[in-house]
Amino acid sequence: MTVDLFAGIPVRDYAAAAAWYERLLGAPPSFLPNDTEAVWELAEHRYVFIEVRPDHAGHAMHTVFVSDFDARIAQIAERGLEPAGRETYDNGVRMATFRDPDGNEIGIGGGPV
Repeated sequence: MTVDLFAGIPVRDYAAAAAWYERLLGAPPSFLPNDTEAVWELAEHRYVFIEVRPDHAGHAMHTVFVSDFDARIAQIAERGLEPAGRETYDNGVRMATFRDPDGNEIGIGGGPV
């Protein structure tokens, strides 16, 4: 069985959000379904998308767990974004939390060093 995941992120300003997510994810959208949505494929069958929904903007909380945590955070920094916060849990798992222009939280997680 194949399962596709589409994680939605409501935003107010399409252009500002699309530019920010391009910097965070390091690529332009994978596809544009219409004038108010942009979709990025993070891995096969795993997508995040922004959609203009002003009344809901700023309430998303998503975490993407990656195997190359340190490299990924460094690449994001090279594109001009710094995490709003960082944590290391008791089990060694690391998390860097980014906030988009609307305040949506996108966490990048990684395993222990």
